[in-house]
Amino acid sequence: MPSLRMLLASLILSLALTGCAVPQRSSSASFASSPSSSDERPAHAVDISTAFSIGKYEVTFAEWDACVADAGCTHRPDDARWGRGDRPVINVSHDDITGQFLPWLNRKLGLTGRRDAFRLPTEAEWEYAARAGTMTAWSCGDAEGCLVATAVFAANSGGRTQVVGGKAANPWGLHDMHGNVWEWTQDCYKESYVGAPTDGSAALGSNACYRVVRGGSLDSYPMFFRSGYRYRNPPSTRIYDLGFRLARTLP
Repeated sequence: MPSLRMLLASLILSLALTGCAVPQRSSSASFASSPSSSDERPAHAVDISTAFSIGKYEVTFAEWDACVADAGCTHRPDDARWGRGDRPVINVSHDDITGQFLPWLNRKLGLTGRRDAFRLPTEAEWEYAARAGTMTAWSCGDAEGCLVATAVFAANSGGRTQVVGGKAANPWGLHDMHGNVWEWTQDCYKESYVGAPTDGSAALGSNACYRVVRGGSLDSYPMFFRSGYRYRNPPSTRIYDLGFRLARTLP
């Protein structure tokens, strides 16, 4: 098993600037594509004025298990008998991530309380990174055929998650933004974008609010992991097809 130091290094490398470094001020985008669900409307411009990076890969079981081994995480998630290692971690709740994994990681790296601490991405950051400069249904285009090479989903998953990075990256070098596992974001779910933040920050509410999840999973059909598709879960949800990736505000 890789050492704790090696696993921490892999987390940092997964957020290298080659993943997704969003330029300040120039990152304006209009979110919504056709077809779209009612909660994806109205289309709205978002100016992400703070540069950030987002993980090239979803966080893996190996990385979560390092937190458990170091007593930073008390929750050891079940792997559904699919295997651990470099498969995306599943059965972790929003509460587990923000209450255990992120505090542990930031303590280990001396980032606690810092502006550039590791965190979950906001919903706007997630979609901006998933689109990677495109306005098509998926980052690879509007034709479902392109998904075979870029996504782990109902048609090709074999009913289980796959090792992260096994499919082609999107135009910005990010893997598994479509499929494999749903991904938690910071935001509280709202039924439309009316009044949504326009600066890339998270829409927040009570700690108990349903949180937005994005990206679809191993058993999703294509319409459910379009770049703009939104879903939500209670923050305590632990389920077989839901994980996360990390983000970080750039110093």
